[in-house]
Parts: sequence; C-alpha cells; structure tokens
Amino acid sequence: MANKKQQLDNPALPSLGLSGPVYSQNVQNQNNAVLRLFFTKLVNIIGSVIGPRGSKFLNTPHGAFQDSTDQTAANTTTAYAVTFNTTDFSNGVTMVSNSRITVADSGIWNLQFSFQFKNAGNDGQDIDIWFKKNNVNIDNSNSRFHIPARKSSGDPSHLVAAMNFFVSMVDNDYVEIMWLTTSTDVSLEQFPTSTSPTRPAVPSAIATMTFVSNLPTQ
Repeated sequence: MANKKQQLDNPALPSLGLSGPVYSQNVQNQNNAVLRLFFTKLVNIIGSVIGPRGSKFLNTPHGAFQDSTDQTAANTTTAYAVTFNTTDFSNGVTMVSNSRITVADSGIWNLQFSFQFKNAGNDGQDIDIWFKKNNVNIDNSNSRFHIPARKSSGDPSHLVAAMNFFVSMVDNDYVEIMWLTTSTDVSLEQFPTSTSPTRPAVPSAIATMTFVSNLPTQ
C-alpha cells in the first residue's frame, strides 16, 4: 500500500517454518499461507508501478538550484562558471563549490538552465554558454545568444537564455555551466520580489539536473 508520500511498502521476506525430519502437513500449510501473502503483496507492488500513473512511486535522482545574486564578467577574454547559492531540491545531486553540479550515480543526465541576462551598453552583444565536465569542455556543447542594446540610459535590455543538454556521467562526476560575453556591460541579474501586483523574485540563474537512464552497455 502507498502512504501519503506515495512510497510503496517493502514486503518483508517470508519467515518459513521447518517441519523437521518428518513431513508435516500443518507446517506445509502454514508456509503456503506465508508465501501466498508475500507474493500477493509483491504482485500488488509491481502492479502499482507498471499501472497507470505508476511512475509517481519511483524515487529518481534529481537536483534543482538557483542563485539570488548578480554575476558579472571582469573581462571579455575569461570564461566564468555560473554560480548558485540555493539548493531547492537534492536527491543524489549536490552543488559543490557553488558551481559544480555533482551526481552520486552513473547514468545519462539531463541538465537544464535558465539565465537572466541584462545589457547596460549601447550596442548589442553576444553571449556564449557551454558545459564542462570535470573541468574539461564538453565537445559541441556551446550555444551563442545575442542580447540587444539597452533601451535607454538606466533601462537595460534583458534576455533569458535557456536550453537543456544530455550528459553521460559516472559516480562523483560534476558539470559546470560556463559563460563568456563580448562586453562587460552584460551580466546575470536578479530581481527582488515586486509589488503592484505582487510578483516573485527573479533568480539570476536556475539549473535542474534529472536522471534519464542508466549508461547503455558498450
């Protein structure tokens, strides 16, 4: 049976009696009853998992992270790792050193991000965003975004950069999301809670990591 947390009870291993050197029909009947109860519970659990909406009983690894600070680029020739200061959810995925999304299990993982950029300059600029695994660039993982020039003095332009990427990882591997801009006028910007009407805060960076599949055999 499922509890309020939608977790299935694990049936205890059956405890079977011993009949001794002489066959005992009574012991045999008791063992049959114990086994019948065990397999009934097991079949019910399997039916719950493979039935409609059965995935609600599965506890898969995942992580969700965000950042509540502005992040700037000191120059246009350095790649910066996007940092995160808040963990929203963590099950087998942890944030290490504020930028390293680290997994506890081997598998194919889906990494998704949403970054809030601003441009305070008079010209449009480009932003490159790519992934590193264990401090090594992942081939063909770069994307280029263009952010328009500011609208007016004191009114910067804004861009949300978002995408997802599948990564093959083993235990304790980590990934980082890197960014590079063509102008130091471009930054990651957070916005606090707003009023009239009340609106939630805007994190400068959001990232989620979800388990997709075990690693295929070679």
